[in-house]
Amino acid sequence: MSQSLTQTSSFTKMIIFLLIFLVSYLIYSLMKTVYEDYTMDKNIADFKYENDLIREQNESKNDDYLYYTSSEYIDKIAKQSWNLVNPGERVIIISSSNISIDKNPQEIYEYAIYDDKSIRKEWWDLFFN
Repeated sequence: MSQSLTQTSSFTKMIIFLLIFLVSYLIYSLMKTVYEDYTMDKNIADFKYENDLIREQNESKNDDYLYYTSSEYIDKIAKQSWNLVNPGERVIIISSSNISIDKNPQEIYEYAIYDDKSIRKEWWDLFFN
């Protein structure tokens, strides 16, 4: 009887060892899966953030493209670069120095010459005189 008890005891030890190994492997697998899920969720969040940034940049660049191809911008550049004027428009030039102008009053340009005045006075004179 004593021999069967010692054999059972070693067999039981072996089963306990296998169970401990199996439980350890299952815990390791579970922890590895949880870590992989965590890193996957973190990567997804990072990619969503980057996508939002890229979307904002694309919208900004699209708005810029639409502005630079608009007729208003083309008109503005034509007026600034080539001094063009649309029919019916009058140009007013405000200067702090006296400029002698030999222009016909029938022309499109209208010049307003101001002496050294305060900004408020210049605006007042522009609108109310």
